[in-house]
Amino acid sequence: MGGRPKAQIVLNETERKQLEAWARRRNTAQALAMRAHVVLSCAAGTDNKVVAAKLRVTQQTVSKWRNRFAEQRLDGLLDTPRSGAPRTIDDARVDAVIARTLESVPKNATHWSTRSMAREMGMSQTAVSRIWRAFGLQPHRQETFKRSTDPLFVEKVRDIVGLYLEPPTKALVLCVDEKSQIQALDRTQPILPLAPGIPERRTHDYMRHGTTTLFAALDIATGEVIGELHRRHRSTEFLQFLRTIDANVPTDLDVHLVLDNYGTHKTPSVKNWFARHPRFHVHFTPTSASWINQVERWFATLTEKQIRRGTHRSTRQLEQAIRSYLDTYNADPKPFAWSKSADDIMASIERFCLRISKHSVLNNAA
Repeated sequence: MGGRPKAQIVLNETERKQLEAWARRRNTAQALAMRAHVVLSCAAGTDNKVVAAKLRVTQQTVSKWRNRFAEQRLDGLLDTPRSGAPRTIDDARVDAVIARTLESVPKNATHWSTRSMAREMGMSQTAVSRIWRAFGLQPHRQETFKRSTDPLFVEKVRDIVGLYLEPPTKALVLCVDEKSQIQALDRTQPILPLAPGIPERRTHDYMRHGTTTLFAALDIATGEVIGELHRRHRSTEFLQFLRTIDANVPTDLDVHLVLDNYGTHKTPSVKNWFARHPRFHVHFTPTSASWINQVERWFATLTEKQIRRGTHRSTRQLEQAIRSYLDTYNADPKPFAWSKSADDIMASIERFCLRISKHSVLNNAA
């Protein structure tokens, strides 16, 4: 009663190299990469049940691709032709486009375009566009990143994430920061309003009418924000905001503040104030890790909904608009849902560090 006998998989050197290439390359189709992993595991003598658990697929899937490879070898892992017009670009040419996109740049530019890649590979621009879309390649896009070098990064992340996921009892957790240098901007000519088929239009140039700073404290439990506006951004104004927080939080509650490492948060006068108010507990974020402070996300919402497209002829008008937004928001606040544990964050950063280390080695070798 041992069940149907399993097909034995023995690989030659060419097959092993091709399977490892499919499994290793980042932009191999996920289905093909999974099939390559199945065959490599089976060739190593691993049982179907163990392979299925490792790859998170069913045993039937493992059995299918084990048998398909035993019968048809490498060709058996490729998708069978579908109904419709036959393909004019085979897998080898698709693979060549992907490799060229990932591993090279054109001579006269910093990145490939569909036109330049089409000329390079001798195919149509439409074909290149389809391949790039299928594999999620966007050479024209670029994003920035910043890795924290704080020696206490792990400890600080665990401390702050612990506050988010398991807030202390009889205490309030507030994410505090300042949005400084908010400009009161007015366009040099009247804005042309939205019309059917025509977007709102405005001049590219503007006139400045001063700046203001918003001090904000986000309650992670309710989403409510304590806000205060000041024309200057010093420890004096920060101390005044701390007094505002103290006055707005019931006296029987402890207050846990999540703060960044800005200089105004660490002056002697501020430290003395915290010493005189023992119910306040300060948790500093790691350097270059503002993403862990939830009020930054609220600032982004404020910018998107109120500031970016607003026109203000004076600083007073800008401040009135921000106060009005605060009142409207606090009438129906929404807390942000923090879902990642500290272990999840550490695992993500580990993958990121391994990736940039790998690219650094490749670039140095080149």
